[in-house]
Amino acid sequence: MIRVLATDGMEKAAVEKLRNSGFEVVEQFYEPEELKEQVKNFDVVVVRSATKIRQPIIDAALETKKLKLVIRGGVGVDNIDVDYAKMNGIEVRNTPNASSASVAELTIGHMFSIARYIGISNFTMRNGKWNKKKYEGIELGGKTLGLIGFGRIAREVAKRAKALGMKIIYTDIFGPFEGYEEFKFLTLDELISSADFISLHIPAAPDKKAVIGPDQIAKMKDGVFIVNCARGGVVDENALLDALDSGKVAAAALDVYEEEPTKNERLLNHEKVSLTPHIGAATAEAQERIGEEIIDIITKFFK
Repeated sequence: MIRVLATDGMEKAAVEKLRNSGFEVVEQFYEPEELKEQVKNFDVVVVRSATKIRQPIIDAALETKKLKLVIRGGVGVDNIDVDYAKMNGIEVRNTPNASSASVAELTIGHMFSIARYIGISNFTMRNGKWNKKKYEGIELGGKTLGLIGFGRIAREVAKRAKALGMKIIYTDIFGPFEGYEEFKFLTLDELISSADFISLHIPAAPDKKAVIGPDQIAKMKDGVFIVNCARGGVVDENALLDALDSGKVAAAALDVYEEEPTKNERLLNHEKVSLTPHIGAATAEAQERIGEEIIDIITKFFK
């Protein structure tokens, strides 16, 4: 029997479908040292963002050579040493289509939150304050949204932002994309100096270097808004906080952090920051789609 380890949980219906198809599914999170031992006993490991499949885990799996497939339930695979796994005969897959809409909607939601003080006004009202005059916001319509990275999620954001009347500009390491001529391609420097809102949709760099740091922020418009629902670390948190304090950045929204759960008290308590705990793909619809993609990947792989 093919054994599947789901370390970070899996949608219940997907688990049942796999079991009904003859697969053994174990739902259990293991700390790295314990995972080294457990991974030797499974054909498939399914992870989300909490579990890291690094070289030591892969080396442990190679002792029995049972592990054949690692699946990331989500888009990014930066928590997996993909090249090392593949070099050793372990296939790595992800579910790139499943969560695009949910992350895009959260991105738009965060943009509304920081433009209209939704998060902070909710908090201050619950503390007895009626800051009606203090929270004069701005409209998204007519503003320029700059998208750093133009993959599936960014395109879903662009579609929704266009419907709100925003002007869309984008940059991507692969250059301009055919079929999206309605949106303007710019270099990174051109984009960050032109946008009213900047939203990141890129993986973490291999060297973990931030794409948005002090130098990039200095080139932005005064009063820019920054949203990161992509990966922690692509925005330098300390540089962002300094820019929020100075007023260079009007407000920021984050769903991802350099450390998760974040312990950055300065970030957690900043009134100009809208925060969510890495919930981009946390919708019932996305989880169902992720589950279906995982089933499809596993069943086809072992057909």
